[in-house]
Amino acid sequence: MYTVHFYAATHKQWLRDRTDAALKSGIPIFVSECAGMEATGDGPLNLEEWKAWIDFMDSRKISWITWSVSSKIETCSVLLPHAPAEGNWKKEDLNESGIRIREILRSYPSVQN
Repeated sequence: MYTVHFYAATHKQWLRDRTDAALKSGIPIFVSECAGMEATGDGPLNLEEWKAWIDFMDSRKISWITWSVSSKIETCSVLLPHAPAEGNWKKEDLNESGIRIREILRSYPSVQN
């Protein structure tokens, strides 16, 4: 298995092409770190590229997790500094990245057992 890390404002079509090549050769992929900003973890969100990545992963059934569930003052931290450590976060506990991730996750159908 290969892992892919992407930051949408830095890693664009060329990395999706490389990921596709790995998939076509039979290698399973898991995106173990991703977000919508620059690879520094900071800078503005690139919403267009981020959506391209989400659509890409969805169409290929690639599982993913975001970076980073923390309250550090940077774009990639999904929590604001006042967010409770215990979880159960509300929208006002999330920064822009966290709000976007929450919207993406909530757009998937839930599975009931």
